[in-house]
Amino acid sequence: MRENPFRPFGARIVKITPETDQEFTLTVECSVPMAPGQFFQVSLPKIGEAPISVSAWGDDWLQFTVRAVGRLTNALQSLREGENLFIRGPYGTGFPMETLEGSHLVIVAGGSGVAPVRPLMRQAAEGTLPLRSLKVIAGFKNMESLLFSYEWDLWRKKADLLITIDRPQEGWDGPAGLVTEHMKKLDLADPGDVQFVIVGPPVMMKFACAEARLLGVPEKNIWVSFERLMSCGLGKCGHCKIDSTYICLEGPVLNLTKASRLID
Repeated sequence: MRENPFRPFGARIVKITPETDQEFTLTVECSVPMAPGQFFQVSLPKIGEAPISVSAWGDDWLQFTVRAVGRLTNALQSLREGENLFIRGPYGTGFPMETLEGSHLVIVAGGSGVAPVRPLMRQAAEGTLPLRSLKVIAGFKNMESLLFSYEWDLWRKKADLLITIDRPQEGWDGPAGLVTEHMKKLDLADPGDVQFVIVGPPVMMKFACAEARLLGVPEKNIWVSFERLMSCGLGKCGHCKIDSTYICLEGPVLNLTKASRLID
């Protein structure tokens, strides 16, 4: 964290990777230490600022995978390599790495929710996140919305990977159906000895968490990324506060024992 945590700093774009018609990945110069599941506040002068999770990083770079859906994100999509965006962070509580290490881990992600869990798959494949086993179910609306297909072979080095689209589609020979349908087929020898990470749209997370509970997984073993529009990122403005919980501080990653009780 910089001396003034409210002051953004410039980050030069070194690569732009189109992912889908709406999604793209920005690789920027940055050497700030971070943890999987944390986020940065990303901004452009006179346009705005938004929290965006980190989808990958190295010693001197990091990546944001962005969906162009508003003024700021559309402006980010118009940037070119060599130009600067502005960032501050990282903020928030990420995934519980000490708990996940050495576990039987199941990751269930939907749509752009694959981006914040991507570092977990990369670290597992690279051996920096030791696991007893890893199962991944990643769901997308259709073939046109698939993310990171160029990296699936890397994930498969460690993961039992299932990529599904919502409905059968011409040209797609992989699985179809919602992630919850495929969760029903999971063979968990001891559900109490499994850690679940579930990230995606709110409705998807609601039903995926319910399905995990039906499989016998305890609430305390289920982790979600509780996305909510944030402002300061430091627990000062109260914009993300639900009851007594500041999502920008205690989250965005929360245990289901707490997340299930957060009601606006």
